[in-house]
Amino acid sequence: MEVGFLGLGIMGKAMSMNLLKNGFKVTVWNRTLSKCNELVAHGASIGKTPAEVINKCTITIAMLSDPAAALSAITSKGGRFLEAPVSGSKQPAETGQLVILAAGDKALYEAAIPAFDILGKKSFFLGQVGNGAKMKLVVNMIMGSMMNAFSEGLTLADRSGLNPHDLLDVLDLGAIANPMFKGKGPAMLQNNYSPAFPLKHQQKDMRLALALGDENSVPMPVAAASNEAFKKARSMGLGDMDFSAVFETLKVLKHSS
Repeated sequence: MEVGFLGLGIMGKAMSMNLLKNGFKVTVWNRTLSKCNELVAHGASIGKTPAEVINKCTITIAMLSDPAAALSAITSKGGRFLEAPVSGSKQPAETGQLVILAAGDKALYEAAIPAFDILGKKSFFLGQVGNGAKMKLVVNMIMGSMMNAFSEGLTLADRSGLNPHDLLDVLDLGAIANPMFKGKGPAMLQNNYSPAFPLKHQQKDMRLALALGDENSVPMPVAAASNEAFKKARSMGLGDMDFSAVFETLKVLKHSS
């Protein structure tokens, strides 16, 4: 099967590399074409435009940052469409452990399963177009809110005289143990925010989740407060860092008190 890939950022690069390693023919396109070179070295072909990729390939996957980027790449010529946002960031993308949240054309979903099985550990078919994006926004809204609570907890532990590393160990043994705390916590305590999921994208998802809340009259005070913290982090120049860099917003308060 020949698969097209539009968008070679953190996720797209890792996912297209995975397909190549597993014997798929892959044709790639990226707005900055130089980003394609590494994939070409591993056997990919380049399409000069999204249309060229789509015409050539059985299935084309777009992995773009936001609605504006997606709309700028896709033509309105017809064709079958499946939305398939993914849950998971850089490492799951590299290891084929994403969770794929698909919705739309069921026959296209079935046709894409060979590729999805390489890219992810589990695929969901969620019904009509829109449901995949909604599921992704709900998951990322919860994740963003959790990251803020985690950051406040680490800061409170430290300022009140506890060892935050002890907090990590206690959390990991309790009912709220989770891979995010375990994976991000030690790096956060070392001020390491190497981007797995950039903060600017996390804030964009909080904003879109809050808009979904507006549409459905759902009060979301925790998510709204978290969104403000991510906006503060962006104003501090942390947008391209990992979303865990929201931790830094609490350190500023220390110096002003």
